Amino acid sequence: MIKAIFFDAVGTLFGLTKTVGDHYAYVGGEVGLDLDAQNLERAFHTAWKEMPQRAAINGPRENDDKGWWRELVNRVLEQVAPSLSELDRDNFFEVAYEHFAEAGVWELYPEVREVLEELWPRFQLVVISNFDGRLRLILQHLAVSKFFSQIFISSELGADKPDPEIYRRAVRLMDLQPNEVLHVGDDRQRDWEAATAAGLSVFCLDRPRNSLRDLLTWVGRDSNPEPTP
Repeated sequence: MIKAIFFDAVGTLFGLTKTVGDHYAYVGGEVGLDLDAQNLERAFHTAWKEMPQRAAINGPRENDDKGWWRELVNRVLEQVAPSLSELDRDNFFEVAYEHFAEAGVWELYPEVREVLEELWPRFQLVVISNFDGRLRLILQHLAVSKFFSQIFISSELGADKPDPEIYRRAVRLMDLQPNEVLHVGDDRQRDWEAATAAGLSVFCLDRPRNSLRDLLTWVGRDSNPEPTP
């Protein structure tokens, strides 16, 4: 019997209002840099894929993972503007770090609020994400914090998706068994495969093939669902 539903955050509950490149270009303008949005977009996705996976540690990671985000931004800037001074890079990073926690940067997918309102009385709802403490502020801006009994963040748990350990730790902290938890996410490796490896049931979100509205039908017809293909 499913007692709790875990939700991934970015790509599942909400996404950016514009591309990452557009937001980075805006940040550049704020600190006096003229950077091309398309180049930034390509550089970000390259840097994101190249960031090394970290082994789980006991306890939270230092400084809420801010150093990890700094390294990611440095890799982006190294591709698009390698001649930037250290001061310019630092200014860009600090403004970018604050920017991505501001209201209006993220937006809920259209069906999210309706689905959460439907599920809230029936299940414990939880967010589990490779993010940091800014996630709580983002959820407040989006006015959905009230729906979630727990918000599990990789920087605080000391484990990242796709390591199944992040799910195991979250389940233990909730005093549940893995087969009592359903995970909902949009990423094959980080969500579907990792949560399955931890023993959770999985709803594979794959927009536009399906949406969170399909989750309502799914949990309604089956009290102990199996992973979708």
